[in-house]
Amino acid sequence: MAQQSRTQAVRPKTTYTKGDIVLFRDVERFWLGQPGHTFVGRVERSWRRAETGKVLYDLTELSGNRARAGIDPDYMRLLPATDAMHDIDTAPLSEPDTGAMTPAAVAWLRQHLGQDSSALPARL
Repeated sequence: MAQQSRTQAVRPKTTYTKGDIVLFRDVERFWLGQPGHTFVGRVERSWRRAETGKVLYDLTELSGNRARAGIDPDYMRLLPATDAMHDIDTAPLSEPDTGAMTPAAVAWLRQHLGQDSSALPARL
């Protein structure tokens, strides 16, 4: 019987900087099956634990503006700006119907064009 090789995804080491928006998981709540275990946070600072030398992060949980200290980066993932801005970047700006766009795309377009009207500018 041939042994099947098993591969495991290897996550590259990520260094987070102040202001990064991340998704983090309270691992104890997660493994205990408790609700509310995953949060969006903003990195406030990093520091090294004296006993282990491991870098940990202090975050602000954005949903409640609550401080979270000593977050292990193994349970954090960066939320890239490209993902957050995807709806704006791919908005169907050629569509005359603003209903075809997400509210974020419409808001950006209004701000960019300096208009308060709900209609897109006429095509030339």
